[in-house]
Amino acid sequence: MKKRIYLDYNATSMIKPQVIDRVATVMAAVGNPSSVHDYGRTAKMVVEGARSAIAKLVGVTSNAVIFTGSGTEANNMALRCVNAESIIHSAIEHDSIFAAAKATEKPVFIAPVDGNGVVDMHALDALLSEAPSPALVSIMLANNETGVIQPLHDIAALVHKHGGIFHSDCIQAAGKIFIEFADLGVDMISLSAHKMGGPQGVGALIVRPDLPISALIVGGGQELGRRSGTENVAGIAGFGLAAELAERDLPSFMALETLRDALEEKITTLAPDAKVWCKNAQRLPNTLAISMPNVSAETQVMHMDLEGVAVSSGSACSSGKVKASHVIKAIGCEGTDTIRISFGFASEAEDVDIVFEAWKSLYERMKQKNGEG
Repeated sequence: MKKRIYLDYNATSMIKPQVIDRVATVMAAVGNPSSVHDYGRTAKMVVEGARSAIAKLVGVTSNAVIFTGSGTEANNMALRCVNAESIIHSAIEHDSIFAAAKATEKPVFIAPVDGNGVVDMHALDALLSEAPSPALVSIMLANNETGVIQPLHDIAALVHKHGGIFHSDCIQAAGKIFIEFADLGVDMISLSAHKMGGPQGVGALIVRPDLPISALIVGGGQELGRRSGTENVAGIAGFGLAAELAERDLPSFMALETLRDALEEKITTLAPDAKVWCKNAQRLPNTLAISMPNVSAETQVMHMDLEGVAVSSGSACSSGKVKASHVIKAIGCEGTDTIRISFGFASEAEDVDIVFEAWKSLYERMKQKNGEG
């Protein structure tokens, strides 16, 4: 039987086995963290232990961590619950940032990126001068499609020079690269458990303790009144353990760059006309965005799936919508021929050869079909 390979970790990571065990153990217990009896206190201890682990991962105190139901909710809370007169975000943000910015009904300004997918600092400076103040600026740390890492420290200095508030969607970066909240210079960051080997359906917004923020969801006063609703205790427990494991395993994750680079070299040696997006920018170690000329991303993804290899054509939140990626378009291309290959903790060296052979078979077949072989 053909070996199946999962190379879509940027959409969602495989859940680490230890996390599955932890979630199952907590789920088998009973207790509402708001209850004052022993069962409730035990559940509360689980939540607070996880909060501490997540705080440690990004270098903050526990009271900075607000649990949410997803990274998307965290992004919405960041943009919709802080007092600002306008919103500025980059052209390559996740769809949840675009939608949340629009939902504020405040003036929205889009910061362009250069050909390497990095935010244009001069353009951002001009927008900050133009936008009603204070502006809330949202720039992701690492892009989910290309893996490009933004110079957040420099961006933060610029934002604060103009009196703005700075949020970063760090969902794709957490657990893949080192993150220190203070070093980034941000006021808020968003995280999501399922991108780092944790369960789906739980996220967090990390907020500078002295930054006023209102609740997006009201009703019970949980999370110090910042996010109502009974906490997802089992999911939060899994999130906490995933954060601990991500911190411990960060060196091995960063070593995935060797697999990414080996595949990139094999493909571009075979196909000099293949386009590696943002090759000259600093990228996540696991992420490769690559175009097969004149072959749609949909065709590539279907072919790879038939060959036992799971990849994607962009953000999973836009799956089923085969269209030109707004990220690739922002960099300067209108095409729909780019796929994303993203390695993860279970990836092995032999996966490189398997995915290369699958890519090669389609590339050569299409060249023959077009009379180029």
